Amino acid sequence: MVAHAYTVAFEGVEARPVEVQCAVTPGLPAFSIVGLPDKAVSEARDRVRTALSSMAIALPSKRITINLSPADLPKEGSHFDLPIALSLLAALDIIPPDAIAQTLSLGELSLDGSLVAVVGALPAAMAAAEGDRALLCPRASGAEAAWVGACTVLAAASLVDLVRHFSGQAVMSPCAPGEVLPGPPGRDLRDVKGQEKAKRALEIAAAGRHHLMFVGAPGSGKSMLAARLPGILPPLSAIEALETSMIHSLAGLLDEGGISRQRPFREPHHTASMAAIVGGGRRAQPGEISLAHNGVLFMDEFPEFPRTVLETLRQPIETGEVMIARANAHIKYPCRFMLVAAANPCKCGYLSDPARACSRAPICGEDYLGRISGPLMDRFDLRIEVPPVAFTDLDLPPSGDGSDTVAARVAAARDRQAARFSNHATMRTNADAEGPVLEDMAALDAESRDLMLRAADRFGLSARGYHRVLRVARTIADLEGSDAVRRPHVAEALSYRLVSAKES
Repeated sequence: MVAHAYTVAFEGVEARPVEVQCAVTPGLPAFSIVGLPDKAVSEARDRVRTALSSMAIALPSKRITINLSPADLPKEGSHFDLPIALSLLAALDIIPPDAIAQTLSLGELSLDGSLVAVVGALPAAMAAAEGDRALLCPRASGAEAAWVGACTVLAAASLVDLVRHFSGQAVMSPCAPGEVLPGPPGRDLRDVKGQEKAKRALEIAAAGRHHLMFVGAPGSGKSMLAARLPGILPPLSAIEALETSMIHSLAGLLDEGGISRQRPFREPHHTASMAAIVGGGRRAQPGEISLAHNGVLFMDEFPEFPRTVLETLRQPIETGEVMIARANAHIKYPCRFMLVAAANPCKCGYLSDPARACSRAPICGEDYLGRISGPLMDRFDLRIEVPPVAFTDLDLPPSGDGSDTVAARVAAARDRQAARFSNHATMRTNADAEGPVLEDMAALDAESRDLMLRAADRFGLSARGYHRVLRVARTIADLEGSDAVRRPHVAEALSYRLVSAKES
């Protein structure tokens, strides 16, 4: 008799279905697992054997063969323990084989038979819903998996609970979704003294999901401004929250099954490796750009990152996804993030202050910012010089609007964009617009077009730069509630674009 159980193997955020076949046949006693298992899957036989022994279930003196189909798909991770154990129990007629065939399971077994939480419960629940199956998982993963809502999720504390459930001794109730976790309290923009132009740029970037670069002396408030960005961003929509949570589920970052509606804010250190930023390493895990999907990736000390790491950002910024290519697999992760970078103008940081700058000024500034290639710099929609704030200004009362007021304007602008792109599956914000959609939404009158053409000719804007100015101008118009893009909107967008023209 061959018993069948079902689980998944993860390829990025995609959960590939895997059939676990168990055969107990006459022959020399053995317990083998075939089907391209990795070391963790191969070791499952020892965990399963010991867990069953703790339940007073002795394995027969026969040959036990576990086949993981399809056999050419790599199987990685400890979550195969539970489906292997269930298929073996079904082959031994301890639980009904038909009931197991109607479920999809994942979970790691302890030696005493208890179930340990594993990563990927949310993508697995999506796969179970697509296959019209119930999901069996550890209790610690149940609240996370139940967020899918399209399948029944049964979460057990141990293998004994599942045996009792399928034998009818103690039927388990379906799990309820975890709570929507409140994000940490946001920091208020009114805490930032001065820097009104930088605050305005931050508002525009948040409204249209535009990439932003701050350049300024040490202590001018670049990191302080970036830290207040989450407080003005709108919460994740239901679809965005599910997309982001699936990636965080694979990375094991969901806390107690709760899903947050706050947009992710990732700030890797400049010593981070390429695999940490883009993704890769063992099992091709998602990197910081994918963990920042639908949120913000803040890279402080931007020129200090290795050149190879910075250059790998160019393609993901344009496409919104990253392909991690390995010899045995090609894993794709979504990464539609907003890049916010901060940099000093030179190595010492005081290029604009003749009294404090080094003797190599201004060549030191050209060399330092020259670490950022022209094609990468061209992908920043807004480039802002952040001048130092005089210490006498620190005693002045707060200036400008607070985060709540700015967030309301950003939300209104995002609502206008949501209505504009309601019929476009791949576009959500102005930063995503391209082709005829961009030309239609940012149509210019004669006066505005003349300004754009003169600026493009004078400063040598690339075609990409020209289109990015149009997108920023459209966002500025959205913030003002204007249906048309007018000359003042274009002029302001150009002022942010051309700030670094002399530097680059």
